Amino acid sequence: MVKEPARILVVGGGYVGMYTALRLQRKLKQELRRGEAEITIVTPDPYMTYQPFLPEAAAGSISPRHVVVPLRRVLGRCRVVVGQVRSVDHAARTATLDTLATEEEGTAPERITYDELVLAPGSVSRTLPVPGLAEYAIGFKTVEEAIGLRNHVIEQMDIASSTRDPAVRDAALTFVFVGGGYAGVEALGELEDMARYTTRYYHNLAPEDMKWILVEASTRVLPEVGEEMGRYTVTELRRRNIQVLLETRLESCTDRVAALSDGQRFPTRTVVWTAGVKPHPLLAATDLPLDERGRLRCTPQLTVDGADHAWAAGDAAAVPDVTAEKPGTTTAPNAQHAVRQAAVLGDNLAHALRGEPLETYEHRYVGSVASLGLHKGVAQIYGRKVKGYPAWFMHRAYHLSRVPTVNRKARVLAEWILSGLFKREIVSLGSLEHPRAEFELAAGGEPPHPPRQPENPF
Repeated sequence: MVKEPARILVVGGGYVGMYTALRLQRKLKQELRRGEAEITIVTPDPYMTYQPFLPEAAAGSISPRHVVVPLRRVLGRCRVVVGQVRSVDHAARTATLDTLATEEEGTAPERITYDELVLAPGSVSRTLPVPGLAEYAIGFKTVEEAIGLRNHVIEQMDIASSTRDPAVRDAALTFVFVGGGYAGVEALGELEDMARYTTRYYHNLAPEDMKWILVEASTRVLPEVGEEMGRYTVTELRRRNIQVLLETRLESCTDRVAALSDGQRFPTRTVVWTAGVKPHPLLAATDLPLDERGRLRCTPQLTVDGADHAWAAGDAAAVPDVTAEKPGTTTAPNAQHAVRQAAVLGDNLAHALRGEPLETYEHRYVGSVASLGLHKGVAQIYGRKVKGYPAWFMHRAYHLSRVPTVNRKARVLAEWILSGLFKREIVSLGSLEHPRAEFELAAGGEPPHPPRQPENPF
């Protein structure tokens, strides 16, 4: 009698999804070769984005294509489906998804059946009902957003350089970042560095003409690196004439005016929203148990609590931290845990298919590193505090060691070497976002998005 292959469905192609599938490829090599197992990955994008490199991609230190890892190349023994899972009926072992084909043809969503489910859709930006936020703000979670923001910042400098209206100039050179975590601080630090360098090529712009503002609702920034390093970060940013407004919230950004809770109002054409993340909406469309924050309830073995043949890790999972002194503590939703959890998850899934005992995920958080721009950074590793150039070097070395594949490591390292030998790139390629605009204009029509918009596209 021919044994049916074990059908493994991995939802999500981020840290957990890609690394879990990669681990399964290695652990189930014989099973995959004999047709005893099948691995299917459903992901909105055919690549994994290495998010810690997004600030450097926005600043032009790394090419955008080297921040992403093509899943089809890395996961050669897996089936990669570009699509979006809409719901999961785990009791029936089925998932409903929209693919590019169903969207193009207008057909009904596909249904895929599975035996083992790895649910790792990650997180989405946590937005608040702030007036004007949907119309004018931009996030910083994807490579498209990072490059779009870079193009936008340089475009605002072009506008400020060419306008005769002082109000337009002031708004174009005012950049407001909301959120003092990793994404907000690193994006602000790298882009301010890039824009300050770029002003040397404008005859009528100077670094002091620009306003860079960081808005944070809590009492400190970068809580992951500790209170002392957080205070140092604020001091360093303020030395660069960056306004750091703590215990302050963005209340509105309508009509291109950022209104803050302390009463300040800044006319601006740039609002970057990095104020945290929340679990992916897909989790609410499953029949799996969730905690009070909307994450999947998991065991230390990375199974979904009370649901056989379901696994989860990363941002979408509430994984008990067995190293914590306080009972009920879960692991932090960061890349350090996600990558390590994915390895244990892949091993445990292979163990489960072979009837072997499962391993417990146990990793004590070793610390954090953050970049504040070129040659500037902060770090706290095993309780030791590092700042300035050594911290920046540690940041680059750590993430170079973690970015997947030798191919990407070599390309990133080569770009860092070249950027140290030559001048920064200061080109805005805004036309990449609307490649057909010139053709439609030449054909006698009105382009839906002109190559150069006088208005803020975000």
